[in-house]
Amino acid sequence: MLRLHSAQVSLRHIWAVTRKEFNHIVRDRSTLILVLFTPTLVLLLMAYALTVDLKNIPIAVLDFDCSQTSQAFIQQITAGQDLDIYAYATSMEEINTMLMRGQIKAAVIIAPGFASDLQALKGIPLQVIIDGTEPESGNFAVEHILQRAEEFIDDALTKQLRAQGISIDSLQALNLRVQTWYNPDLKPRNALIPGLISMVLGFPALSVALTLAHEREHGTLEQLLATPIGRAELLLGKIIPYIIVGLINVIIIPFLSISWFHISLNGSFLLFFGLSAIFMFAVLSMGMVVGVFMRTQAAALALSFLVIFFPGFFLTGIFFPLASMPEEARLEAMGLPGTHYAIITRGIFLPGVGMDVLWPYAVMMLGLGVVFTALAALFFRKKLG
Repeated sequence: MLRLHSAQVSLRHIWAVTRKEFNHIVRDRSTLILVLFTPTLVLLLMAYALTVDLKNIPIAVLDFDCSQTSQAFIQQITAGQDLDIYAYATSMEEINTMLMRGQIKAAVIIAPGFASDLQALKGIPLQVIIDGTEPESGNFAVEHILQRAEEFIDDALTKQLRAQGISIDSLQALNLRVQTWYNPDLKPRNALIPGLISMVLGFPALSVALTLAHEREHGTLEQLLATPIGRAELLLGKIIPYIIVGLINVIIIPFLSISWFHISLNGSFLLFFGLSAIFMFAVLSMGMVVGVFMRTQAAALALSFLVIFFPGFFLTGIFFPLASMPEEARLEAMGLPGTHYAIITRGIFLPGVGMDVLWPYAVMMLGLGVVFTALAALFFRKKLG
């Protein structure tokens, strides 16, 4: 006959295990950071990224009329925080340069005779050029300019039309011509996929972080203790294979984008390949920093998503324009290799710009890679514990 014995729960045993685990959390800095600060960091990151309101879109103005009326019109469309005047251009060449460099997202061209045509009720030919590499910003700028232009026309002509007995509702004084550069159809896919390349090519950084954490966790660093290899040499030797493997993807992914998604590569593939190698070095160095600080693979995996992939998704300008982000978020974005690489990929794929435009972003990626490698070498210790 079987006898069932009820299991008794000992509060003393539970407390002993609880105290042991609590001591582990407190002593293991990586676990403490992940458990205590990760929710706060994720909340701040997602709150900044997901609550972005489009504003402060940089534009340029080319005023051929140079009248008091045209100046008043410019003040009208840039009132508030929606649009910011980046520059007053003097020629279409300047407009072209600023659009290619990504310095502006739209340009307003005011034709000669703006004031006289307005007063003569002949209509106002207004031209707006938008940067198709960021369709959201371009469409926002056009809608805002159109609304403010209609308000300006109504305010400017109300008294004159009333004196002539003409209804303001019957007037169609605005002749808005919109040109979209680099992405004429404003297809989101054309701008999104080149930006996504910066995310998918960053996955080898996860492997680097996990590899270093695995060696620490399983004690295989013992084999390196007796070697004369320096810390920087050891770390660089570990990431070079991942750079080579990553560069294979640099060949595969553009081919897939062109053949499957029908994205045009308007720039130089060799330039894209070379700058991609710099990006791989920078992002893998970032992964090394994670692997150096984390002692377990689980911690390295969690921290990699926290400092590499979450910011890469929200803060690199792939989905949300950088110009509309708070200053704190933009500063954090500048410290991510993916931010600069996303600008590079969009620049090469869509407008087809060259090194004369992209060199500042290449320098930033290279600098970040050097800094991350130096940090990893500085804190890396070829010893256990």
